Amino acid sequence: MENTTKIIFPYDQSLVKELPLINKNDIEKILNTAQNLFNDQSNWIPAFKRIEILEKAASIMNERSEELIHLAISEGGKPYKDSKAEILRAIKGVKLAAEHISQIKGEQIPMGLTEASVNRIAFTSKEPIGVVAAVSAFNHPLNLAVHQIATAVAAGCPVIFKPSSNTPLSGLALADILREAGLPEGWVQVVLCDNETAELLVTDSRVHFLTFIGSAKVGWHLKSKLPPGTRCALEHGGAAPVIVESDADFSTMIPDLVKGGFYHAGQVCVSVQKIYVNQEICDRFVEQFAEATNKLVVGNPFDEKTDVGSLITPKELSRVEEWVNEAIQEGAKLIAGGKRISDTCFEPTVLFNPSEDSKVSTNEIFGPVVCIYPFTNREEAIKKANALDVHFQAAVFTKNLDIALDAAKKLNATAVMVNDNTAFRVDWMPFGGRDASGLGMGGISYTIDDMTREKLTVFKSKYL
Repeated sequence: MENTTKIIFPYDQSLVKELPLINKNDIEKILNTAQNLFNDQSNWIPAFKRIEILEKAASIMNERSEELIHLAISEGGKPYKDSKAEILRAIKGVKLAAEHISQIKGEQIPMGLTEASVNRIAFTSKEPIGVVAAVSAFNHPLNLAVHQIATAVAAGCPVIFKPSSNTPLSGLALADILREAGLPEGWVQVVLCDNETAELLVTDSRVHFLTFIGSAKVGWHLKSKLPPGTRCALEHGGAAPVIVESDADFSTMIPDLVKGGFYHAGQVCVSVQKIYVNQEICDRFVEQFAEATNKLVVGNPFDEKTDVGSLITPKELSRVEEWVNEAIQEGAKLIAGGKRISDTCFEPTVLFNPSEDSKVSTNEIFGPVVCIYPFTNREEAIKKANALDVHFQAAVFTKNLDIALDAAKKLNATAVMVNDNTAFRVDWMPFGGRDASGLGMGGISYTIDDMTREKLTVFKSKYL
């Protein structure tokens, strides 16, 4: 009996599609296909052709954007307005990948600086790194696929893409669109398989580069199993801390932080999770934040009025519920929400001053929960914000330039937003975690560069 995976609409748990899983015996063929394409340089796709393919793919995606939005909602449960924003971002991402191809270049290395180096000319060039294995997460099914597949195509690498088993349809659609746009057979292979099979696949010595987006536990485990010479980029989660000073502008800050905390029901690796607020304005902040949170519309993600949809699985909802109840038992004050609405939806929840030892304070929540902590000393607040081993994006709200610069310098994060929420991202900026939150920086151009390697050529001639 063939193994299958069921793709379920997270909101009402209805079946969207059932797809076959590959088994371990299929791995050899998949890896050989990719390796053979790479090993024979006559197969390599010239730069102008890669640009053509990606531009055509972006154009097809644009024509089918409504279809892609509905596909992403049906498998991932992100509300319509946010899924629409994701699909537009994904199209832009493919265009960015096409544009960056012209920037894949080396440089001249000076010679003749010593007697031993005369009569030579030297330059570096960039080549594709080799076979790319890409493992993706569920929360942005099309955009993450673009970040891992379109970048490999741009770099000239064959790519084997393993989507989340919850949300494989968008990645499959992207692969179909790329083939339709002229990508030759075998350059992108989408594999649906269990975790054990995925591990065998991505840790094979024929893979030259692993790009992984998902849980830290799995990412670091896979890294430890990589053969010598295989490079990798890992993107995990964080607990996105925010420092709010007493002079912050409430009118823009409250809607911004509410969006950053509850976008996609908090299932984003840079969701606003921990807000440290100056004691002087804390009561007012809590009141306004709770008021705005209570106005959020929770419901069917296909409804264009919905702000917050379902969690990806009922199991995740039960975990969030457990963590919230535990935090309340350990002394947190419930300010808003706190209860399940159904088996799939949880109220947007605000907790005040949970214990620093509660799970909501020490772990990434990945659910619609925001914690607010009062502070009197900013240095202490920054110390608490830095206390975990995960460090991704952080933020500070203040009108004071000195405070902004001081906080930006002292917060341990790869990116600090000033007067903006932690979830801000555009796809041409560097994006990634440090310490336990990941390795390397993503972003379309950064990932393409990661998927290339340098070659030095030195000419020696008496005429030079």
